[in-house]
Amino acid sequence: MIERLLALPVVSPITPSLSQRQMGELPVIVIDHPKVRAAVSFQGAHVLAWQPAEAEHPGLWLSENSAFTPGVPVRGGIPICWPWFGPVQAPAHGFARTMQWDFTAHNENEDGVFLTFTLRDSAETRKIWPHEFTLIARIRLGNTCEVELEAYGQYQATAALHSYFTVGDIAQISVTGLGQHVVDKLAQREEYTDDDKLVFHGRTDRIYTEPEQCSYIRDKKLKRTIEVVHFHHSDVVCWNPGAALSADMKDMPDDGYKTMVCVESARINHPMAPQGDKPSHLSVRISLSPKIA
Repeated sequence: MIERLLALPVVSPITPSLSQRQMGELPVIVIDHPKVRAAVSFQGAHVLAWQPAEAEHPGLWLSENSAFTPGVPVRGGIPICWPWFGPVQAPAHGFARTMQWDFTAHNENEDGVFLTFTLRDSAETRKIWPHEFTLIARIRLGNTCEVELEAYGQYQATAALHSYFTVGDIAQISVTGLGQHVVDKLAQREEYTDDDKLVFHGRTDRIYTEPEQCSYIRDKKLKRTIEVVHFHHSDVVCWNPGAALSADMKDMPDDGYKTMVCVESARINHPMAPQGDKPSHLSVRISLSPKIA
């Protein structure tokens, strides 16, 4: 998908490294920088793709079956789920990921690029969530991929940076740094586990409520480790749809589950609770290492 994004016609050049292009019906910022190739959609301030120049494979997974249509969630990348996580009410995972954000700032240097997007309450949002708010998404793209969500207002909101990662084979990865307390949403049980790593044997949907600050995705096939550092989080969500659900999802290839995993920085059991001028935060920093030890 990186090559497909870079091949899109330029609608408007911004800097030598940044340009606005059109992916389907969605405007996107495409980054073609000596240190990184990436793309971010105006819809949802959604990081669609990220691949450091030194990396052989993309860091993020993006479904080629995504519609890239206004108001329709994009499957893959790093969706911002806010102000609720899950099917609490419609739309699932909140409205922030399907709304048009304002592209409010950009900068770049020899190490990469820095983008800022802003979303504020409107008559449309207040119909489904009656709160005033300002959301700021700060995105740094270079050898690392960093997304910081800063929320202003007076309310409580659950949230997740719903990161989809590229893996070689879901059957050949493990995730560590999750802690022992887990809510298994499929088995509908909550428990402490002695397992120090998560491996995948079919559909998986888990919320880890006592995670460490750093999760590691060790990938035997691609011979690398993805380091996921969480900030201001209370939970880490791990998800893979498995074969049957993947085949039922219109926006995912039937075998899409084999090459992706979600390890998400989240605020679920301890919601974000800004107080006026005192913001609440949720952040993630992702890096790739060519080793699996």
